[in-house]
Amino acid sequence: MNIAVIPARGGSKRIPRKNIRPFGGKPMMAYAIEAARASGLFEHVVVSTDDEQIASVAQACGATVPFMRPAELSDDQTVTVPVIAHAAQWFVDQGQAPQAVCCIYPCVPLLRAEDLRGAYALFMQRDAAYVYPVVAFHSSPWRGMTKPDDGPMKFVYPEYELSRTQDLPRCFYDAGQFYWGKTGSWTSGLRMHSNGHGYEMPAHRVVDVDTPDDWQRAEMMAKAA
Repeated sequence: MNIAVIPARGGSKRIPRKNIRPFGGKPMMAYAIEAARASGLFEHVVVSTDDEQIASVAQACGATVPFMRPAELSDDQTVTVPVIAHAAQWFVDQGQAPQAVCCIYPCVPLLRAEDLRGAYALFMQRDAAYVYPVVAFHSSPWRGMTKPDDGPMKFVYPEYELSRTQDLPRCFYDAGQFYWGKTGSWTSGLRMHSNGHGYEMPAHRVVDVDTPDDWQRAEMMAKAA
């Protein structure tokens, strides 16, 4: 059994109520729920929240809310792994231990079911602790520079100043959409990024929605998709 867990607490500050704010005519987190359901990979699509309104919207969008997230896992400082571990352990305690748990962030309007399936295939093929989507940097960070207030630009890695970018290793960043993990990986507190395999995605299907400017860019990208 696989389960999807969408962590959607109620205290977002930079974009208030962003998890249920209308985006393209429906609540933002509806896109995560719909992609999870359309993938055909999950017996349960669960929203983990501390907020009654979010819980109500989640259920209206087709997810289940079998428990409310405890306050100690709902503040600004809480990271992802313990939240998903809490959800996974809840199913274990109910005698329904899942084989895999996929954390899907709630603000992923460009998420496609096919990417959940593609990453899951990699997860199974490699018997990985975690798999998550990554995007290649557009410009090589090996030739990144700092801009001092009182002097010329400085290379972070001076040894690569004269290197061609095509001769340097490709670098990637976390797409911030979803994370497949074994139940034991989550419940043991194993770190996602340093223990995960990367599923490469194109940059035009990834947008991080943390600020009002991000929200506006996401709307433009969704319209162009």
